[in-house]
Amino acid sequence: MESVAPQITVVVPTYNERENLPKLVDRLAALKIPNLHVLVVDDNSPDGTGEVADKLGIDGPIPVGVLHRTVKDGLGRAYVAGMSRALAENADIVIQMDADLSHPSEAIPAMIEILTTTDAAVVLGSRYVEGGAVAGDWPWHRKALSAWANFYVNAILRLHVKDATAGFKAWHAKTLRDIDVESVQSNGYAFQVEMNYRVVQRGMKIAETPIRFEERTEGVSKMSLSVQLESALVPWKLKFGKKSL
Repeated sequence: MESVAPQITVVVPTYNERENLPKLVDRLAALKIPNLHVLVVDDNSPDGTGEVADKLGIDGPIPVGVLHRTVKDGLGRAYVAGMSRALAENADIVIQMDADLSHPSEAIPAMIEILTTTDAAVVLGSRYVEGGAVAGDWPWHRKALSAWANFYVNAILRLHVKDATAGFKAWHAKTLRDIDVESVQSNGYAFQVEMNYRVVQRGMKIAETPIRFEERTEGVSKMSLSVQLESALVPWKLKFGKKSL
């Protein structure tokens, strides 16, 4: 009897990404991965991204689902909503990636391979392991901020990963259930850190595989001062929180 390929759902939060989303779906389709689905989580984009996603759901090259949210309350909330939907729809593997084409879709097969052939609970697409890189056109202050953030987070939480703020990850569905993803409260980069911390707290393994992180070509970055402040405070909240996560 032929085995059924695991259901793989790529969760993609969007806000004003109408130019990038069709390109991303085409890149994912080109991978020819069996049973690959895309779940777009659109935060009521005023540029019509949600409508573009709906159209891709009808005539796109691979199955595309759309979760329309009426509020824009941060990347973390969008990911929690999308991951929860993916779990409810029986995904075996959940991949989280940005819509802005900064994450290389061609790395996904390697991430899935590591996830399914090792004891890793989650695989990070890492800019900072050997073979990884950031875009050459990244300004020096962004490189410095990213490097500092990783040092800062690891110094406090002892995650023992090179890219603690990475947003490109492949998860076993079981891992997301074990860490109770629906209860994660952080946003922005702090969301990535809290998710990693919950994995480590439960004695599970985080693996990393190298990627080249590209600068977005269309649209504008969503990084704000409030996101940066939360990212600075959350590691301390996690470390000294009164209740276990």
